[in-house]
Amino acid sequence: MAKFTKEEVKKSIEEENVRFIRLQFTDLLGTIKNVEIPLSQLDKALDNEMVFDGSSIEGFVRIEESDMKLYPDLDTFVVFPWTSEKGKVARFICDIYNPDGTPFEGCPRYNLKRNLKKMEELGFSKFNIGTEPEFFLFKLDENFEPTLELNDHGGYFDLAPTDLGENCRRDIVLELEEMGFEMEASHHEVAPGQHEIDFKYADAVKHADDIQTFKLVVKTIARKHGLHATFMPKPLFGVNGSGMHCNMSLFKDGKNAFLDESGPLELSKTAYQFIAGIIKHALNFTAVTNPTVNSYKRLVPGYEAPCYVAWSGLNRSPLIRVPSSRGLSTRIEVRSVDPAANPYLALSVLLAAGLDGVENNLEAPESIDRNIYVMDKEEREANGVKDLPATLYDAVQKLKEDEVMVGALGEHLFEHFVESKEIEWDMFRTQVHPWEREQYLKAY
Repeated sequence: MAKFTKEEVKKSIEEENVRFIRLQFTDLLGTIKNVEIPLSQLDKALDNEMVFDGSSIEGFVRIEESDMKLYPDLDTFVVFPWTSEKGKVARFICDIYNPDGTPFEGCPRYNLKRNLKKMEELGFSKFNIGTEPEFFLFKLDENFEPTLELNDHGGYFDLAPTDLGENCRRDIVLELEEMGFEMEASHHEVAPGQHEIDFKYADAVKHADDIQTFKLVVKTIARKHGLHATFMPKPLFGVNGSGMHCNMSLFKDGKNAFLDESGPLELSKTAYQFIAGIIKHALNFTAVTNPTVNSYKRLVPGYEAPCYVAWSGLNRSPLIRVPSSRGLSTRIEVRSVDPAANPYLALSVLLAAGLDGVENNLEAPESIDRNIYVMDKEEREANGVKDLPATLYDAVQKLKEDEVMVGALGEHLFEHFVESKEIEWDMFRTQVHPWEREQYLKAY
């Protein structure tokens, strides 16, 4: 997306017949929030004077300290192409500030910027990210409520007429391109009704912004096709869940710091240290990268999702894979992350984990180039392969133990995140589920 000045924003608004502006931000749980204002309030917004009630937003502030300010990032200005011809809607993504003009520590976007400063202090200039968010398409009923009826029964890379989501995916791609995205691929995924659309990598903050915009566009366009798009990690039992593989690389002086053409696998010492940091903290950051009760229904053997902490240059069963591309595209891929994650928080903990490996000169363990899914527990232990947490509860306990991960979130976000997730787990734990009635109601 282009860089904008205030004058260029105003000119674009006039040329595009924009009538309303959305000031968009992300709450603790990754939910997109926005305040919509008429053009009469544009100057006030551009002067960072728009105030909202932060006490009503998940994970923000208490009622006695509720006033917060929205600071629009001009670089994120975009006009939504699908909005009314009578007057379009444009948006800015905003950072959250305190009334005294200081950054709000509970703002997930600011938190990612804070972690990037640590990266810069270590001599790196950029944290490049490319993600692969997957989603399911379900049909809507006559009341426009989601059903569990899939839109198709296609499989990996299938075409129409088997893949009935093809037209919907194409429209999503067209809308994203009109908004400035550089698209790379669009295809049906492994499970029936499951899809993936890939867009170009970017620096961490922009890519996290793009993930949030992508989710909004996918859901909006799907609804126009009579479908409900969900980024829920595992909406159906017995088929693959949805992941959001994170491809990551560090840059220094314009060069990819993960590349060393003379090194093993053409990877640099920095790359191996980063891998070591990810492996060291994997159990501890999983609560953030896989933040729902449902996330752990995906992280089980047999459905291509990684549930074991290891790395490989070839194998797709471990947590970390090193894709074959080299040069500027040299990167590592963390495969456990799911699309329910708040992207700003997920990238914060992944970066902090990797940088801990670099800063402390950690050594990566030997790669595991066998199919880990066919190893028994004794073989995994002999090879130093640990299991990811099996439940949200276990993951939250692991998060609490890790000072580096707590520091990556900051005190405010950490405390509110843990509180929210412990409530979520307790609600799930105490609920009586249909499976229990099916198993026990007649048997006992």
